[in-house]
Amino acid sequence: MRCSSRSRATRWSPPPCAPPRRTARRIPGGSSNGALVRTYGGAVSLSTVSRTDRAVDQRLSLQEQEKEKIAALAAALVQDSSTIMINGGTTTLAVARNLGQHRDLTVATNNLLVPGALPPTAIRDIYVFGGAVRTLTLATIGPVRFRATSGAELDISCDLALIGVGAVDAEAGYTTSNLAEAAMMQEMISRAGRVAILADSSKFGRRLFAQVSELGSADYLITDTLPPAELREALAANEVKVITPPASPRQRGARNAV
Repeated sequence: MRCSSRSRATRWSPPPCAPPRRTARRIPGGSSNGALVRTYGGAVSLSTVSRTDRAVDQRLSLQEQEKEKIAALAAALVQDSSTIMINGGTTTLAVARNLGQHRDLTVATNNLLVPGALPPTAIRDIYVFGGAVRTLTLATIGPVRFRATSGAELDISCDLALIGVGAVDAEAGYTTSNLAEAAMMQEMISRAGRVAILADSSKFGRRLFAQVSELGSADYLITDTLPPAELREALAANEVKVITPPASPRQRGARNAV
């Protein structure tokens, strides 16, 4: 197809009054938990924003150390030459970045940030589930399945599902804020040989709108510190192994003193 000689390519530039892109970052001397978002004209404490409605760029700056600890523990469960499913979220994104020592992995995900975060040396194949894109989380929402070129549905499964959730409760189990995401996470769990739930300690004892599954659907809960006694007992009753980072000498001393 030939273009008209009157067609010209022009460079678009934002209007002079357009505000700069908002970025999430910690600001020294900010709120008590150190989490402020710098915005056009100032800064807003994330404590004033609903936790379940925060966008990815905001959540990336929250619980960073805890997420990295969880990610390292989750990566240790992944075996070379295995197939894993990873859902949306910033904790699972941290897991993807921690897979550099692995090889020959097949990864299926609805997290649009994961393909770019995966170390190329670790990956054999990457598959992204289709569907509508939820811009708040930068994840697709749709069926956990693929179709052949003929239109026939292909049966898929994985060795390990790594599922980040919004809340963990002794009675409500694992929950999240979005109904469609909950359904997608349920389907990932149903297709996995082993299931690891990823949640930092700020999510204990809370319940959100949609249940992902009951506690017993998981093989592991990977977190940054031991859950409270009630939740810990419920997890043990459901044969869920709790995996936490090794205690520091100071923490071990404090436990021994109790």
